[in-house]
Amino acid sequence: QVRLVESGGGLVQAGGSLRLSCAASGRTFSGDAMGWFRQAPGKEREFVAAISWSSGITYYRDSVKGRFTISRANAKNTVDLQMNSLKPEDTAIYYCAAGPFLTMGEYEYSYWGQGTQVTVSS
Repeated sequence: QVRLVESGGGLVQAGGSLRLSCAASGRTFSGDAMGWFRQAPGKEREFVAAISWSSGITYYRDSVKGRFTISRANAKNTVDLQMNSLKPEDTAIYYCAAGPFLTMGEYEYSYWGQGTQVTVSS
């Protein structure tokens, strides 16, 4: 059974940093992509970043480019999201997801974690 477990969320002041981690288990993900999405209260879930397990190619949404970095540790089956220069508008529940190929489209991702709350105070 595939399982994705996020960790690392919390409360941080604007300008601060957090590092989210997603631990994947239950199958081999070598040919897949991993993505991070977020959902703020009253808003639709949106793409944040994604990475290919095999090539390491990354995608980011424009508003996080230069501030967030997605990385993977293949041996550990983990994907991290380093978030720097956080802004109040980054406040959301952040979800890890796994899919068959690298894409920004959430409907292409088959497996999802339960989410971790990130709150950025002004």
